[in-house]
Amino acid sequence: MTGARRVWDVSVPDVPGMHVYPGDPVLEVTQIRAIARGDAANLTHLALGAHTGTHVDAPAHFIEGGRTLDQMPLEHFVGEATVLDLRGRAAVDAAALAGQPIDRDAIVLFKTDNSALWERDGFQEGFTYLTRDAAELLVARGVRTVGLDYLSIEQFGSRTFTVHKILLGRNVLIIEGLDLRAVEAGRYQLACLPLRLEGVDGAPARAVLMR
Repeated sequence: MTGARRVWDVSVPDVPGMHVYPGDPVLEVTQIRAIARGDAANLTHLALGAHTGTHVDAPAHFIEGGRTLDQMPLEHFVGEATVLDLRGRAAVDAAALAGQPIDRDAIVLFKTDNSALWERDGFQEGFTYLTRDAAELLVARGVRTVGLDYLSIEQFGSRTFTVHKILLGRNVLIIEGLDLRAVEAGRYQLACLPLRLEGVDGAPARAVLMR
């Protein structure tokens, strides 16, 4: 149909046994009530960490006294977004971003080799990450939201979490755990809405791109 809008789901499925960052709670799904057992309805109990699967980091995740998720403007979660194809790099650094179309107040999503990692079993330590100078460049350009296609933007094993602190310290929202395999580089409309929980440092989200 001419003029029809296409929608891409860029979230990962939340299922038992999914990739979980080491040390984080695993997803538990328990059926509390079941029609098959004679109950009036089916009812499921969920137990999971706030940073499970596709999720959003609020400043309070790494900044003491920082904004919690409910204190972030909705404009950080929805709006025009640019997907940059940066596959083939072990890390996304400032040099990789220097010539990219990153506007002020932008939402920028990085498609890297990470998206292919979802096909593998278990958490993958060697994922592509953002470097300190990349984070500083993004802050200097005034972006409002940054997204990456694995469970952290930080190099695995970091003890300082500098990249998180640079971005979250300037109220740049972070989306982690995206799956960008099905989308090409370019401009889209993003909707990435986490659960409306008060006072939390992050929450799982359903993220979609539209064009």
